[in-house]
Amino acid sequence: MKRFTYRAKDVNGKLVTGEVEASSLEHAAKLVRDRKLVVISLTSQKESVFTFFKRFGKRVSGGDITAFTRQFATMINAGLPITESLSILRLQSKPSMQGVLSQILSDVESGESLSESLSKNPKTFSPTYIALIKAGEKGGVLDTVLTRLADNLEKEQEFKGKVKGALIYPIVIVIGMAVVGFIMIIFIVPKLTELYTQFDADLPLPTKVLIAISDFMVKFWPIVILAVFGAVNLFRIYRKTKTGRRKTDELLFKIPIIGELQKKVVLTEVSRTMSLMVGSGVSILEGLSITSGVVGNVIVSDALKDSAKLVEKGFPLAFAFARHSEAFPYLLSQMIAVGEETGKMEEVLSKVSHIFEVESDQKVKALTSAVEPLIMVVLGIGVAFMVISIIMPIYNLTNKF
Repeated sequence: MKRFTYRAKDVNGKLVTGEVEASSLEHAAKLVRDRKLVVISLTSQKESVFTFFKRFGKRVSGGDITAFTRQFATMINAGLPITESLSILRLQSKPSMQGVLSQILSDVESGESLSESLSKNPKTFSPTYIALIKAGEKGGVLDTVLTRLADNLEKEQEFKGKVKGALIYPIVIVIGMAVVGFIMIIFIVPKLTELYTQFDADLPLPTKVLIAISDFMVKFWPIVILAVFGAVNLFRIYRKTKTGRRKTDELLFKIPIIGELQKKVVLTEVSRTMSLMVGSGVSILEGLSITSGVVGNVIVSDALKDSAKLVEKGFPLAFAFARHSEAFPYLLSQMIAVGEETGKMEEVLSKVSHIFEVESDQKVKALTSAVEPLIMVVLGIGVAFMVISIIMPIYNLTNKF
């Protein structure tokens, strides 16, 4: 897909600029016309490092969407029309959001529904987001849906922030250890090797091992780095295949602590999204279908798809979930059964999502508690090996004199 920059006029004759991704110039022109715009000019962007970073900087983040949704909900609840709210938000938003909001405003002013306009930006607004807006428009409760959606996005951002914040310390320590070890092996050890050679020192086994590693890395470090990057890319390519994605997701669920954490995070996302959809008027069947497309784990995604088929045939949701113990715990199917019997599915799913969120927090704490001592042990062993390898020959030299 190529990127094209366009200049066009909207239905009011106002000049509009923006970008589209398309396979050809004709396809790009069609996409612009689909936005109810008259094309003035259309140029293909040349790929370069500069344009890559420029485009990366223009990406709309999850925080941008959350802030927009909260502000939009506040304005709609205050009684402002959709077009006026979008116009104000376009002026106040970050540059990354201004182009998107300009297109949405133009579409809505030309008679399209808000959900139809949002669906033209699938990389910015998720299928869940669009389905909820559509349900709000149909039920005449857009203000309520936007408020609930903003609350949900804020909770989601906070939850993801907690998980990332807890994991960033061990990751930084590991990266720091790798960088220091690389510098020592490439630059420091060769200098010491020259010193030992000059004095004809007797080298103990740890020192010989360290020197052998250093010699190999000095000669072949570019190949080692390329091999690491190649292995990472091969893994990414394999993970993009249907079999690879399933195998890696299955393996991830089986890793002690990390697997349980991943499952709790995914289940929190599923139950929270389903609660929001049911409460906004989206059917269970549609909610399952949409959630299966946005959940980040293929095991849970396939279980949701199969559950949707069973629900479509008339089976209760609790029964459908109970058939997939590899994805859904017993607690979830039991709570859903209670929700189906009492007619309080939204409330039950909300409580379940809170339970999973609390359990996720506990798993994060358990993971950091387990990883930090392990890192310290590995770091201690590495430092001890380096010290012994470097100091022992020097000690042997001093004994000679």
